[in-house]
Amino acid sequence: MAFLRYCKFLLLAAIALAFPHLAPAFDAKRDIEYARVGELPLLLDVYVPPTQHGPLIVYVHGGGWRAGTKTEMPLGLLLREGFAVASVDYRLSTQAVFPAQVHDIKAAIRFLRAQQSGLGIDAQRVVIAGSSASGHLAALVGVTNGNKELEGTVGRNLDQSSDVQGIISLFGASNLLTILDQSTEHGREFRIPALQLLLGGQPTEKPDLAKLASPVEHIDAHDPPLLLLHGDADPQMPPEQSKELAAAYQKAGLPVKLVLIPGAVHGGKVFYDPEHTALMKEFLDSLPAK
Repeated sequence: MAFLRYCKFLLLAAIALAFPHLAPAFDAKRDIEYARVGELPLLLDVYVPPTQHGPLIVYVHGGGWRAGTKTEMPLGLLLREGFAVASVDYRLSTQAVFPAQVHDIKAAIRFLRAQQSGLGIDAQRVVIAGSSASGHLAALVGVTNGNKELEGTVGRNLDQSSDVQGIISLFGASNLLTILDQSTEHGREFRIPALQLLLGGQPTEKPDLAKLASPVEHIDAHDPPLLLLHGDADPQMPPEQSKELAAAYQKAGLPVKLVLIPGAVHGGKVFYDPEHTALMKEFLDSLPAK
């Protein structure tokens, strides 16, 4: 029966890709201010399908921590399956060093819980998702439920929880203390300046901050289920980063699934095609109801 449901999902997803005009309509609420830091407004978009089920997905965009925007939301197939999605902007590393990015994302989750009725969403259960640099941020947010140092005081909803109940990390970093040693020369050319902006120095110069920014350093028995997707031919983000995080989860006895996609590089449509979207849907459907 599960196999038949999986095949049905693949068929419907393929039809949606081929004939997007046949996809069900959804409500898009854009440029919602969830917090303000100084004079800088922090914005998010909310996509609400006609019929919702499952947890709210909070999607964080990639871009090397220094670029990107909330408009880059690739989870359209999950939206068509009834999962509401909030796509979040945060302070980039050109605007503020770490941990500002995590403080912002946690503030967005608190805002979504505080305003869920008016936004027409159910934010009791939240799954944090991201790709590349935001795969790292998603994993870090997910494994630091209740971490006071990373909670921050951004926004007006400090009475709300920023906890998440699941993590989907696509080709993200997990250990900033090992990433450069694992990187190809091409990867180092990109990663060294990106880390300089994120941390205000290299991991060897800022070891405590690099450790704070590394998901593998925060694993404990209370962390939520984790799904990892990574291309085994990724020249920019070492697949070893996802392997490290999966190993840390396994050592702690936590639920984790790592999918290495043969021949896949850094990003691309393959991560959001019907087959791999079905894996994400299966993960989302498997999470316990609160």
